[in-house]
Amino acid sequence: MKGVIVAAGYGTRFLPVTKTVPKELLPVGTKPAIAYIVDEFVASGIDEIAVITSRRKKALDDYFDREVELEEIFRREGRADKLELVAPPAARMTFVRQLEMRGTGHALLQVKGFAAGGPCVVAYPDDLHVGSPPLTAQLIEVHARTGKSVLATIFEPGDVSRYGVVDPAADGVTVKGFVEKPEPGSEPSHEVSIGRYLYAPEFFELLEEGWKAHGGGEYFHTYALDRLIATGRVAFRRIEGERLDTGEPTGYLEAILRNAAADPALRAVLERFARERLGLK
Repeated sequence: MKGVIVAAGYGTRFLPVTKTVPKELLPVGTKPAIAYIVDEFVASGIDEIAVITSRRKKALDDYFDREVELEEIFRREGRADKLELVAPPAARMTFVRQLEMRGTGHALLQVKGFAAGGPCVVAYPDDLHVGSPPLTAQLIEVHARTGKSVLATIFEPGDVSRYGVVDPAADGVTVKGFVEKPEPGSEPSHEVSIGRYLYAPEFFELLEEGWKAHGGGEYFHTYALDRLIATGRVAFRRIEGERLDTGEPTGYLEAILRNAAADPALRAVLERFARERLGLK
């Protein structure tokens, strides 16, 4: 099993910082958001990861490279704890540039060769997962049982008009339809797709098929996904654990606060701030 992280976008919701810093390197605690995805992949048994980047995001390559100077300093000082913090991930990392911003389908075509020969998990690093088992492992389990591509979903009881919404089959596993951003009241369910997918190899063949017929403009992965759904080849998995949406500033702030609340030292700072600045008990 291989993993793909889509990280080529501009991150305009976080300007001006994303003018020079990739959004995926914005920290949640002391670790950048993209590192949580890599850790999730590795914990799920994935040891080959491709990151789709763009010209402005060379810092992502650097982050996952070795830091030889720091390693030598920490080695001389006997700081095994620090060495662990700067060690590259236990996976082979590949970086592929999307030369033009032409949509998610076009981006994924850049790793068609990398993904060939087996299923792969695709992650969008706006969606982080907290809990056990790792989200990727949950998708792998469904694929092993069904042989299908798998969408990660959450149940959203409120308005789902900004989501991709699953129309579930009667078996509670198969996806029989998928509606992107349905009008309020027209949604087929409240089972919404989040940024984690497991794609069987046939997905990339269909993606290329759609690209050849594409007339111009942005090209999205939904062409291939719809084709698979039409043949009953897509399942969904309502995730266990918690999804953190870091794709916009309010969700990002919530992820930072949740991370701090889980750390005893940082939680004390939160509690003091709540008392002194917000007047909360």
